[in-house]
Amino acid sequence: MSGEPTFHELGARTNFSFLEGAAPAEEMIVFAKKAGLSGLGVADRNSVAGVVRAHAKAKVEDYPFQPGARLVFADATPDILAYPKNRRGWGHLCRLLSVGNLRAKKGDCTLYLADLLEWQEDLLLIVMPGEGRPQPEILEALLEKLKASAGNRLYLGLAPRYDSFDRHDFAVLATVARSLDVRLLATNDALYHDPHYRPLADVVTAIREHVPIASAGFLLQKNAERHLKGPKEMVRLFRDYPEAIVNANKFFKRLSFSLDELSHQYPDENAEGETPAESLRRLVAEGALERYPSGVPEKVTRQIEYELELIHDKKYEPYFLTVHKLVKFARSVNILCQGRGSAANSSVCFCLGITDVDPQKFTLLFDRFLSRDRDEPPDIDVDFEHERREEVIQYIYRTYGKEHAGLTAAVISYRSRSAGREVAKAFGLSEDVQSALVSSVWGWGTSPFTEEQAKGAGLDMADPLTRRVLAYASLLMNFPRHLSQHVGGFVITRDRLDEVVPIMNTAMPDRYMIEWDKDDLDQLKILKVDVLALGMLTCLARAFRFLEVHYGKPKTLAELYEDQQAAVYDMICRADTVGVFQIESRAQMSMLPRLRPREMYDLVIEVAIVRPGPIQGNMVHPYLKRREAQRKGEPVDYPSPELKAVLERTLGVPLFQEQAMQIAITAAGFSPSEADRLRRAMATFKRTGTIHTFERKMIDGMVRNGYEREFAERCFNQIKGFGEYGFPESHAASFASLVYASSWFKAYYPDIFCAALLNSQPMGFYAPAQLVRDAREHGVRILPVDVNHSDWDALLEGEAMFRKEAIDPRHGEMRDVIRSGKAVRLGFRLVKGLRQPDMEALVARRGEGYRSVHDLWLRSGLTRAVLERLADADAFRSIGLDRRRALWAVKALNEQSAVERLPLFDGAGSTDLQVEPAVALPDMAAGEHVIHDYRYLTLSLKAHPVSFMRGDFARMGILSSRDLARTPAGRRVTVAGLVLVRQRPGSANGVIFMTIEDETGVANIIVWEKTFQKYRPQVMGSRLVKVRGRLQSESGVIHVVAEYMEDMTPMLGLLRNEARRFGANDRADEALRPTADARDKKALRQLRPAPPAQEGLETSEAGSAVAEVMPKGRNFH
Repeated sequence: MSGEPTFHELGARTNFSFLEGAAPAEEMIVFAKKAGLSGLGVADRNSVAGVVRAHAKAKVEDYPFQPGARLVFADATPDILAYPKNRRGWGHLCRLLSVGNLRAKKGDCTLYLADLLEWQEDLLLIVMPGEGRPQPEILEALLEKLKASAGNRLYLGLAPRYDSFDRHDFAVLATVARSLDVRLLATNDALYHDPHYRPLADVVTAIREHVPIASAGFLLQKNAERHLKGPKEMVRLFRDYPEAIVNANKFFKRLSFSLDELSHQYPDENAEGETPAESLRRLVAEGALERYPSGVPEKVTRQIEYELELIHDKKYEPYFLTVHKLVKFARSVNILCQGRGSAANSSVCFCLGITDVDPQKFTLLFDRFLSRDRDEPPDIDVDFEHERREEVIQYIYRTYGKEHAGLTAAVISYRSRSAGREVAKAFGLSEDVQSALVSSVWGWGTSPFTEEQAKGAGLDMADPLTRRVLAYASLLMNFPRHLSQHVGGFVITRDRLDEVVPIMNTAMPDRYMIEWDKDDLDQLKILKVDVLALGMLTCLARAFRFLEVHYGKPKTLAELYEDQQAAVYDMICRADTVGVFQIESRAQMSMLPRLRPREMYDLVIEVAIVRPGPIQGNMVHPYLKRREAQRKGEPVDYPSPELKAVLERTLGVPLFQEQAMQIAITAAGFSPSEADRLRRAMATFKRTGTIHTFERKMIDGMVRNGYEREFAERCFNQIKGFGEYGFPESHAASFASLVYASSWFKAYYPDIFCAALLNSQPMGFYAPAQLVRDAREHGVRILPVDVNHSDWDALLEGEAMFRKEAIDPRHGEMRDVIRSGKAVRLGFRLVKGLRQPDMEALVARRGEGYRSVHDLWLRSGLTRAVLERLADADAFRSIGLDRRRALWAVKALNEQSAVERLPLFDGAGSTDLQVEPAVALPDMAAGEHVIHDYRYLTLSLKAHPVSFMRGDFARMGILSSRDLARTPAGRRVTVAGLVLVRQRPGSANGVIFMTIEDETGVANIIVWEKTFQKYRPQVMGSRLVKVRGRLQSESGVIHVVAEYMEDMTPMLGLLRNEARRFGANDRADEALRPTADARDKKALRQLRPAPPAQEGLETSEAGSAVAEVMPKGRNFH
């Protein structure tokens, strides 16, 4: 074996050379090892975004790996591969890439040779000659310049192009190298690992260059040779230049840097005169006295001491102090915030005010958050109001600077839709076929395309082109497209961040991010703080302000938690939860009447139980049965007194990750660290399958401790269910408090709840139209957008505006619960196309009100285009103008006329000085009004679109949603409505929950997988759908199980057809009866409407036009 050749490949690119490399980093490592390469260096285009993935895989494979970067310059300098010799060299490479990133827009890196000359110390450099014939003069000038500073760290790369010129090119390059005493280095300049990936390389080239493959020509690879090649083949290829092989091996051995050397250095947060440990201990003690004003319980004191000792051992005090600092700032400027996730297991976090969940109340496990045996940093997530989180982010940048703080990256990858569209485009398929293909995909999944989807798009599976499109689309899925900023993960360091990882601009000004995502940071044990945005916190902050201003009742979140009211739980039990945090989905609503929550911990369970983990683990139905038995007074059996302490709060059924860990500790003898490894195995079961390694240990341990093997196996099988998604109890406890707070507002003040939700959009399951409908069903009066009454946000106005008689019968129990007294005035924010600064100017100059369109135009200073949009939104009713008349008045304004704005006429007053003759405009039909309402407001207070079809629907035997409550279960029924929501939970085995809406309310539809495959276009594409199926009614929850579905979208044309002939004489209306020169018969035939025989087609086209303004329906997983 000693005679076997060795070779280290240093020119490899991965798919993090976006749309250049054609293979994942992990697969490059595995293939390199299999091919017998002695080591692999990865150098992606102006980036190190993919090196951590390669590093992690190399550690698993016990394979030599080195990170580098391919420097691509903006000044015609040939590409240069740069590898750090040591930690200092890595810092220089990161600084170099940061310079290029920060001078360019997001996603670009603009480098010049001068940048490399400044940062080249401790970097080993390989100059790559590039495509085409070598240019000796350019190379010699470059090498001379670099050699003056880099010396023996400089190499000249030899990369075969397999174009019959290699022998000539190598000779030229060797001559240049000899003349300057620069060493040659061999590389295959690999774009992918396996030659079979060459077609995919062509696909990504076509996508990058925006040309079809058939037209790409010389842009494509000339052959399939740019893959990783083993030592024997590389030695053969470079047989005339053996020193190039030797130099590649020596080059690799000169590199001593490892990404494991990167360590997090926390910023100093301790108070002057104190160590970080002393500062943290003092703050925790002060917080404990606030949290427990009657005295800190002994149990809590012991837990705090245990946590502080562990934090000190790990030297994590600065991290906790940093998070405390951010939370303290947010509260100082009245930003609602709340920690969640595994941090809620910590009494230290509770006492610091980071979380609001007392771990002592929920039997939470600190080892779920931080373990002595786990060499892994803690992860604290803090939610802030989503509209004010930017204030916290800018505070971070002001405090630490971009050189010490940056947002984590998020890798945006190709999903089914984007991969399908891009590959179809690359193969030259038409836009309508591209759209048809991607419209068959549910949400943002990454499932391979099926034959049914291809057929639905009109593609023939017997056609080789179709098969290639689907195959390469499937290969492209999960490839990175670009880097985006993480929703809120921050890395904050004491030393320069840009010497740990390159930093770059984001699409937003004054924000900066790093090149690594959260998984990369976890792999390298670099700490991050999650500064997250939560829409419900914004909603609640607005609700508290409304409550104080309009009802004189200042309250806080903590006060609401203590105000546990039976009426609130009664509402939750009826599943009257539209808009309520976390429990507004159809799946949650279906569970509520069965679970019947009566206290806060029930909400913790409700949040967690409708999740893939408990469902896949077959825990939901056993828990519900135990719940029903408990209500009947039947005792709950527990396998042992020890496990009763673990499972009593969930009636003997494990629902949480923490319980799985506690079972392992209590019943199977696991140590806390082993239990935590079990928890992590649960989290990665789907991806790695490592949970099985714990099966024998847990089952044998339980049997040894006296438990039946059958029970032990059942326990473990339940735990395996968490492999899909096990919800932490700490996370559920944090969310449950917000569930109750939002339910409290909905129960007592639906006017506040509606206005706050509208002002916090976008968020939640439902669009503004459904939030407004729900508020009206609860007796809240909703007032339209108006130039004389509205503000940018929705407002509360009036006194004694609540109407008990307006409450829908389904919510009759709320008549004596609701305390509302205000009406909700819709805000300008709902009008599409309006800008907040314009509307703020309109309100500021309104005074006692505008008296005419001309008056508003003069006083507000707004453009005619803005006034047109206000007229489109029907916002001039307070001055006596409906939509059409307001538009007429706006069109009469002449922005070019100087007379319109003469100071003389301004002084005469702002009313119209010249009265135009009145014009008798025909009234706009009701259906037309509704169309325009939906077009410009996404909702209508005048009527529901389906109300115009009720007569036709009745003749077709279609029931209203309200009729379903009076229909016996099991009967076959037909319903129809606008599609609002489609939900396909990952745990539901392909079942889809649809919510449709008519003028009387909503109907819930269950679509089984088989039915979905049969009616996929109707489910995915309908705006208005008809459903026939059997009625299900259980615990007050009504569903229709779909058997037949029909796209009724063309019927929306009825709204327009009723407005088609509003003119007194259609001969005077060229829209209805076009005219042209009588001699041009062809033009007349084209202009005139179709004969009556094609009236149905006309209705269909009108329906398509109307459908464009109707809601598409929101898709959720």
